[in-house]
Amino acid sequence: MTVPEAPPSDYRILVPRDWFRVDLTQERWRGQLKTYVDKEFAGSRISAVVPRRVWVTLRNTAEKGLTRGALEFFLRTESPEGTAPAPATLLISWPPMPRGLAPTVEEFAEALGERTSPECDVEVIDLPAGRTVCIRTVASLDYHVRMPGDAGYLHLAFSMPLSGSEGPMGSLCEAMAHSLRWVPGR
Repeated sequence: MTVPEAPPSDYRILVPRDWFRVDLTQERWRGQLKTYVDKEFAGSRISAVVPRRVWVTLRNTAEKGLTRGALEFFLRTESPEGTAPAPATLLISWPPMPRGLAPTVEEFAEALGERTSPECDVEVIDLPAGRTVCIRTVASLDYHVRMPGDAGYLHLAFSMPLSGSEGPMGSLCEAMAHSLRWVPGR
């Protein structure tokens, strides 16, 4: 008889130091986002409308993520000097799901494939952290990593609006996803 794996107590992922981290589990996340936007636009000669638009977009992304179990939000500006910052982002979520009710990776990939547009490439891959459904578009990478102990899926949502998923930023995001490791439960 095999003993089922215990769910992890946490996860670890390597994110480069130049990515700005916002902890969405703390009430101060709006202030952290404001700090990021203020820092990115400090000294720029861009209209005040642009930072406000970036702030609203990032706030809306975080709020929508929170309704789906978002935990952390990482941002890195990938704009050339003198242009409006358009951050690459990583939103990490653990959508609530009763233990034991998560579909298999293959079932999940099939369901996601039916809901995505034809431009999306949906595949099942093996990451060091486990079986994963990967969805690639021109400007995004989504990894739904099956958690040990039948605890559901951890979702890594990368967005690269300027450089795209096929360039160096896409390769960096793939490397970050491959660095994901589970911290064993107690």
